[in-house]
Amino acid sequence: MIKELISQSKKIIITCHANPDGDAIGSSLAMYHYLKKKELEVYVIIPNRFPSFLSWLPGNEDIIFYNESKIRSKSLIKEADLIFCLDFNTLKRLEGLRSPVEKSEAKKILIDHHLQPNREQFDYIRSRTTTSSTAELIYEFIFEMGDQALLNKEIAECIYTGIITDTGSFSFACNHESTYLVTAALINLGVDGEYIHRLVYDTYSEDRMRLLGYSLSNKLIILKELHTAYICLSKEDLNRFNYQVGDTEGLVNYALSIKGVHLAILITERDSFIRLSFRSKGSFSVNELASKYFKGGGHRNAAGGNSYISMDKTIEKLEKLLEYYKDDLKRAMD
Repeated sequence: MIKELISQSKKIIITCHANPDGDAIGSSLAMYHYLKKKELEVYVIIPNRFPSFLSWLPGNEDIIFYNESKIRSKSLIKEADLIFCLDFNTLKRLEGLRSPVEKSEAKKILIDHHLQPNREQFDYIRSRTTTSSTAELIYEFIFEMGDQALLNKEIAECIYTGIITDTGSFSFACNHESTYLVTAALINLGVDGEYIHRLVYDTYSEDRMRLLGYSLSNKLIILKELHTAYICLSKEDLNRFNYQVGDTEGLVNYALSIKGVHLAILITERDSFIRLSFRSKGSFSVNELASKYFKGGGHRNAAGGNSYISMDKTIEKLEKLLEYYKDDLKRAMD
């Protein structure tokens, strides 16, 4: 059914969640190159820009940013027959792009690995929460379409980037044989893992490194009895270090690496809301915390949400909630 739907489509759109990460961009560009090889008219339209350490990915120059090209984006979406929705479980993750996609009469195919997909919003759903990344699901999808012969180095590099960024270079969410078999196949297609690692992880600006040092030395709070650590960054803090999109990527994991810490939170002030990034160890579900109290969600051990009250009130709310979860946090690694 999906194979026929693709072949019959005259115009296809690929999109991913707002503030895209390596998996979102890697998945989108992998799908883009795959469909282009099938000689289809396809466009990648995403809500906003992505971190600069992903700008080397093949095809990134073809991406359309909705917040910068609204008229063109709306026109293309309106004309589309098919929309691939990658690496998100609900259309609200598209933020400003949500309305045009929601109104579109095009069939919508979801490929994702987050918890609790909104099944009413999509015509076809491929969702597996135990898979390392959406990028890995894209690899499987190409095989299921019988198009493994179309896999090439460009597609492989995009998929590999999605896998390594969503597993922290194979340090979490990757305890399945399939992830390593896929990775081996990508290497055989010409992927240079060491080279990609340098492009993704060894291209920090001086400002980003100084922001990291400042965050850990000046802004790290540890709540030992709650097995929790958090970092709180105001707009003033970010501006002090000439913040660019992606500069806080991975910062929350430093807090989680502290012995005895089972929950880490990065709290950053944006223009009209407070962003919270949650990471946890063991059985403690940050997806529940994010979805129930901060209009967000994600995975059991990695999730995000937003707060629309002040920074001080957000922290106050959070610390009260953590008291409620005190026993769960203590038992998280049992």
